[in-house]
Amino acid sequence: MAKKAETVSLTDTFAEFKETKNIDRATLVSVLEESFRSVIAKLFGSDENYDVIVNPDKGDFEIYRNRTVVEDGGVKDDNREISLTDARQIDPDYEVGEEVSESVDFAKFGRRAILTLRQTLAGKILELEHDSLYNKYKDRVGEIVSAEVYQIWKKEMLLVDDEGNELLLPKTEQIPSDFYRKGEAVRAVVARVDNTTGNPKIILSRTSPVFLQRLLEAEVPEIHDGLITVRKIARMPGERAKIAVESYDDRIDPVGACVGVKGSRVHGIVRELRGENIDVINYTQNTQLFITRALAPATVNSIRLHEEERKAEVYLAPDQVSLAIGKNGLNIKLASMLTEYTIDVFREVEGVGEGEDIYLDEFAGDIDPWVIDALKGIGLETAKDVLKTPRETLVSRADLEEETVDDVLKILSEEFEEE
Repeated sequence: MAKKAETVSLTDTFAEFKETKNIDRATLVSVLEESFRSVIAKLFGSDENYDVIVNPDKGDFEIYRNRTVVEDGGVKDDNREISLTDARQIDPDYEVGEEVSESVDFAKFGRRAILTLRQTLAGKILELEHDSLYNKYKDRVGEIVSAEVYQIWKKEMLLVDDEGNELLLPKTEQIPSDFYRKGEAVRAVVARVDNTTGNPKIILSRTSPVFLQRLLEAEVPEIHDGLITVRKIARMPGERAKIAVESYDDRIDPVGACVGVKGSRVHGIVRELRGENIDVINYTQNTQLFITRALAPATVNSIRLHEEERKAEVYLAPDQVSLAIGKNGLNIKLASMLTEYTIDVFREVEGVGEGEDIYLDEFAGDIDPWVIDALKGIGLETAKDVLKTPRETLVSRADLEEETVDDVLKILSEEFEEE
């Protein structure tokens, strides 16, 4: 009876998987039957003469072996044949050539058979879990999901969805200021589904531009309805983002619709993104105008494009340069990302027009030679080249001290003032 109870417990174990892994009934029955047949085939070389009946409602199963009745002494295969004498012990009416079907106690196959069955079941269950997880998420890439924090590690967080499926949110896909505790809900976009080894991993992201786009679609009905199109997104997660939008209906102001009255439509998004400031601009196919809009709030005087190199030289008044560059260069970085152009900004200094220029070497008496070499090393050959280049750029690219740069700018400016 102990062995019988152990065998039945296999079905109970499988029932637990059904509750926790969301495997449907038909699949359960099929997998359990296949598992039994797999073990029987290993024991006897074939399962063709066996009937396996699974009853998930009662939590039990039945196995029947079918054998053909042969004359006494004519049994050549105990698994497929039964002697007439043995058959008549089951039922005295059996005759040679008839088929005998008898119930089989799986526990009598031995401990090894039971262990093999458990292992087979576990393998098939794991395979089913993987298939179920992959099928659920393979077509959801780009969708926002909500999941609960289950475990926090140094390089990633393990989340679980409402069906208990495991999802991963790597540290690299988290906003720098993200902070979660176990049990808290997290919203993120499905970035990709890795299934190279047959063990699918669902990777989420909160830094992807797609996450911001989906949040916009949820908050702005005109985007959801297709009246406004999000053309480009550039993000520095948790700090700032620039979004280019376009409307095909002249009656709709795409920027106003996205921002909302007093920023009402972006407030929730900003909170979700940990205070990430959002700039919304009108998209245009006019590259110069697009770059001008992307550099807002700076006012651009003129732009010189190098289409083949995808570079843009932008000229601004001195007081607009810092606005164009932004804190820590954030504004110009985002503008470059949004427009897909490398942007170099230059100041237009009053009094430095299109007249004669002076090579830096001629200032050797006033400026140290190593400083001149440093400036020439970043492609600046003349005084006007230096004066048109933002102070911040001279400090960073030429690797000069701020005081040294200020002295150079003063010397060069005075030369043109004298003219």
